[in-house]
Amino acid sequence: MGNPKQKWTSEEEEALRAGVAKHGAGKWKNIQRDPEFNHLLHSRSNIDLKDKWRNLKASANAQGSRDKSKSQKPKPKANADVPMTPVPNALTHASSTPFLRDTSTPEDGKTASKYNGMIYEALTNLKDPSGCDIGTIVNFIEQRHEVPPNSRRLLSSRLRRLVQQDKLEKIHNCFRIKKEFLRASSTTPTPKIKDLQNSGYLGDTVEEVAIAAAYMIAEAENKSFVAAEAVKEAERVSRMTEDSDVLLQLAKDIYDKCARGEIVLLA
Repeated sequence: MGNPKQKWTSEEEEALRAGVAKHGAGKWKNIQRDPEFNHLLHSRSNIDLKDKWRNLKASANAQGSRDKSKSQKPKPKANADVPMTPVPNALTHASSTPFLRDTSTPEDGKTASKYNGMIYEALTNLKDPSGCDIGTIVNFIEQRHEVPPNSRRLLSSRLRRLVQQDKLEKIHNCFRIKKEFLRASSTTPTPKIKDLQNSGYLGDTVEEVAIAAAYMIAEAENKSFVAAEAVKEAERVSRMTEDSDVLLQLAKDIYDKCARGEIVLLA
């Protein structure tokens, strides 16, 4: 029989937790018979284990509730008058400021226009009249651009947003550019980036500029990567040249000493 009046030690509590994790709650006999825990729990009965586990769970729940109440912060009240798409700020730099800003998706901001451009590039090059599913679009983009591991989620969010903006249409889980949007884009003159900087307007009428900017950003990043690799290769070749010069000079010194009849010891 167990001794309920004996105070539980921290070693016994840890053994009980480990036993529950291994065998499950309620398997008190299995826990007590387990050689890993028997030397610590042999003096306890099944009732002792059950009661102690209930107390441990109650203490853990109470502590978790206290920690949760401390960590909770009041949420700012949502403003129903705030528009879904705020007026964007003036263009400062093509690689750091988004052309189109939405507030409904987590990737909005500097990556929104980049993903829009990649989506339009994929749909334009794939040329499937029935549209392309998200897997085909993601594969196309991953083959041509360096994207983060969560790119599929971001692209899916951007696709849904473009459908809501009537720029894409979804047919049987496939996406394609709406003909109305293509006609509007073809008839609307595309302003230059310099003109956009002067006007400060970055609405939906500059979608083509956003796409072109996304291409330029990707191209600039690729050129920057190639340049960095070239610098590393040049540094490696320079170090090899220096090492070769040192070995050549050492060989000349050894040859001169040997020609004079001196004994050269190589360590």
